[in-house]
Amino acid sequence: MARGGRGGGSRNPANQPREVQVSKKISWLLRHGADQEGLKLGKGGYVNVQDALNTKALQSLKITFAEVRDAVANNEKQRFSMIPVSILESDNPADYLIRANQGHSIKVDNEGLLAPITTEAGNVPETVVHGTDERAWNLIIKSGGLRPMGRNHIHFASGLPAGFKSLDSTPTSADAVPVISGMRKGSTILIYIDINAALAAGIKFFISENGVILTEGNEQGFLPYTFFKRVESRKKNGGVLMSDGKLPEGVTVDVEEWEKEVGQAKKGRGGGGRGGRGGGGRGGKARAANDSRDTTGNA
Repeated sequence: MARGGRGGGSRNPANQPREVQVSKKISWLLRHGADQEGLKLGKGGYVNVQDALNTKALQSLKITFAEVRDAVANNEKQRFSMIPVSILESDNPADYLIRANQGHSIKVDNEGLLAPITTEAGNVPETVVHGTDERAWNLIIKSGGLRPMGRNHIHFASGLPAGFKSLDSTPTSADAVPVISGMRKGSTILIYIDINAALAAGIKFFISENGVILTEGNEQGFLPYTFFKRVESRKKNGGVLMSDGKLPEGVTVDVEEWEKEVGQAKKGRGGGGRGGRGGGGRGGKARAANDSRDTTGNA
């Protein structure tokens, strides 16, 4: 099975390399825009490649089948999967199905897309960590925990990207293989989750084909801070911000104030911007509206 995009530097899509524009446009279509483009996601989130190429979104860049194949094969975060309809080799895009492995904001059948994480299956990861930044962290605490913010799930990694270091200096963490999916490279706050406690509380977790850990949260749709095992700042002299699910001294949850701040952020950005950072939120649905504008390397 082929897998797939590469990051981009400029915030203006028109100034990004062609392959980045292609990858982001495909990502937007498969994660967020299928419905409005007249595509119906099938089992496991797959759609026919020819049908995808026929959409206005992909035709706007005149994307070719060869470019789709390249995006799938070379995406550094392995965002896409493409499979043949039959066992026969073919150069016809109608003979293939493609999907985004995670990150959807539109309804998708999780069967065949996400694998449940359970103690019975023996696939509970040792590390579950969410990456964010200072501004989002303040909003996360104010809201009472992590939220999907316009996506179907909250995203986590099973380790740290290359170049990241944890304050936990145990041999296991020091020897861990860097992850490539599940966390933004620019994350400065690391929120480690007590997944065993969360599972015991009835919160469901899943893992995608490209190794991203996902949850919809509790019945209220968020993952409470009480499951934050440790929160670290990667900035110089940042240290541990929180541990054992206990709020920092002097910090209180204020959901009404959080809703007000998120609402103001949406209004100030005209509904655009870079939303969807866990519970921090810069406009929630905003970034889900168009991945082609996301230059920060979404999980």
